[in-house]
Amino acid sequence: MRHGKKFNHLGRQTAHRKSMLANMACSLIEHKRINTTVAKAKALKQFVEPMITKSKTDTTHNRRIVMAKLRQTEVVAELFRDVAPKIGDRPGGYTRIIKLGNRLGDNADMAMIELVDYNEIYNADKAPKKTTRRSRRGGSKAAAAPATESKASNEEEE
Repeated sequence: MRHGKKFNHLGRQTAHRKSMLANMACSLIEHKRINTTVAKAKALKQFVEPMITKSKTDTTHNRRIVMAKLRQTEVVAELFRDVAPKIGDRPGGYTRIIKLGNRLGDNADMAMIELVDYNEIYNADKAPKKTTRRSRRGGSKAAAAPATESKASNEEEE
């Protein structure tokens, strides 16, 4: 039974799985996109997104936490120096998984995982979104709605 088992073990022992995910995360940060199986891509997404969130605030403590997971100084430096400023305003969802079909040799489901802000093809036609968040209490829309209704009722009376 698998009660309470939250993540995919990928058919590997713990040390092998952690090393593999660290290597894949380093490759993803270095190359901005990698091809892998769908299961590994989903596991990598859960592994790398918290580290990208940590890199948004450049402190010694956050660098040490990320370094303990990735174990490559050049990649950690690139993450904090290049990737973090580019994704600084994004509130999450730093990676995208695109399914590619099946591999020829063993028919495994393949996918491409990439950093979202580094794909110019997807982001070329989209204008940057507004970063403000609106409350659900009403505000300006509730005040503006009665004014437009009164104008419409005046026009109907004439």
